[in-house]
Amino acid sequence: MFRNARFFVFSSSSLDLREVRFFKTKLVASGMALGLCLLGLLLFGNILVNDVLGLGYGEMSMLVSENRVLKDQIREMGRKMQVVQRTLEGLAERGNELRVSVDLQRIDDDTRSASIGGTREPSTSAFITGEAGALLAQSQSLIDRLTREVRLQQQSYEEIQTRLKYNKGYFSCLPAIKPMAGPYSIGGFGMRLHPVLHVYRMHYGVDIINDVGTDVYAAADGVVHFAGRTQGGLGILVEINHGYGFASLYGHLSQTLVPSGKAVKRGELIGRCGRTGLVSGPHLHYEVRRSGVSQNPVDYFFDDIDAARYRALLAQANARTEEH
Repeated sequence: MFRNARFFVFSSSSLDLREVRFFKTKLVASGMALGLCLLGLLLFGNILVNDVLGLGYGEMSMLVSENRVLKDQIREMGRKMQVVQRTLEGLAERGNELRVSVDLQRIDDDTRSASIGGTREPSTSAFITGEAGALLAQSQSLIDRLTREVRLQQQSYEEIQTRLKYNKGYFSCLPAIKPMAGPYSIGGFGMRLHPVLHVYRMHYGVDIINDVGTDVYAAADGVVHFAGRTQGGLGILVEINHGYGFASLYGHLSQTLVPSGKAVKRGELIGRCGRTGLVSGPHLHYEVRRSGVSQNPVDYFFDDIDAARYRALLAQANARTEEH
């Protein structure tokens, strides 16, 4: 281009003309290249001696390595959380089976979705972008979902535990055994021809036939509401309040063996069969009431198990429990 370059400069205070010469362009380029090489050697040497100039190359390299490790750890954490999510789904199904077993409604998919909700907007830092930001956002969303899923399952299992306690008391107070050995008429509850009065009347229980003096047992846990002789047609009777709205009545007894106010257990001896009151022969008149409404006692008999059979089965169950 230019071999030599000349420029003339005029002074502002005089009309003197001065000549200024520049070096050749090739020489300038060589100098710049040499300078760049020296700068590169300087920077390389700075790296080799642990950045004595304080330019931060070591820290930058360390941050890059840490960023790579953190991204790998976030990916691994995401995989582990997906395993936890599958485990929670299995627990949810098992929880539904338990809910059904204690007479609670299943948590269906719609209810679960409404409780857990969708993906919420993650609150990541504005300085975390790119792949790291996306990985962190996915992990935060999954953690949030898992947290709500755990909370839902915790509430469900608390409901199950509460219902189990209720059922334990409820079933112990359910008049489920036949209170005395002997035959009875399945159709004994309802309107019938009275054996003594020979008129049609409502029969609010069933009659179990057996000899005078046959043992009579409580059909369920409860408290004796009344025990003694009445002026009505049932003669000597025992009435037990079981709770949960249930009550049972045992009439035509020859004697009572429990006082009023006594707490009794299912299968406990409470009296003996007789023929007191308005009867044509010895038998036990047995009633079950729920919330004051008479029920057919036969509907509550568990496989027609009487008190003796029940006590034998209970003893076997207790023995197995003690062995384990």
